[in-house]
Amino acid sequence: MRFITALSGLLLLAYPVAVYYGLSRWGLGVIAVIFALLFLLRIVAGHRAKLKELKYIAWLSGGAGIVLTLLAMVFRQHGWLTYYPVVVNVLLFSLFFSSLWQPQTIIERLARIQEPELPESGIGYTRNVTKVWCAYFVINGAIALYTCFLSLEIWTLYNGLISYILTAALFAGEWLVRQRLRQSMSQS
Repeated sequence: MRFITALSGLLLLAYPVAVYYGLSRWGLGVIAVIFALLFLLRIVAGHRAKLKELKYIAWLSGGAGIVLTLLAMVFRQHGWLTYYPVVVNVLLFSLFFSSLWQPQTIIERLARIQEPELPESGIGYTRNVTKVWCAYFVINGAIALYTCFLSLEIWTLYNGLISYILTAALFAGEWLVRQRLRQSMSQS
């Protein structure tokens, strides 16, 4: 089952490039069947998530992907496939934003998986990081939506490369800040 989860994640990361390449090579009919199976795999793999909210995200994103694929087939327009990154950003924003009103944010819950005895300063930090990710999902989702109305090449470039670079930069930046904060706290 771990293999299915890893395969599902890898395929979803390659989604924008697969859309571009698949449409140019095989056409909408073939790629729609492949994506329907991919999104079904996403739903099945969601059962392995450690947090129930991540399971819901897997199920909802897989279901939305199937709906978008069906719409693309029914209307014979590949443009429906380009909305999937927007859906993912909306779902992630909803998850992170709603967790701000819970006793533990989603970031805190993820942090506690590795560090169950999170210090009070870490709790405040995770709440701030959750807010940063919320802002990121709004901005990234808005840009992803904008690219849906541009050429498939520009859509693929942003959603298949630039957004991943931006996400990695945010992860790396947060990790560096966290390490610096830990170091300063240990020296105090």
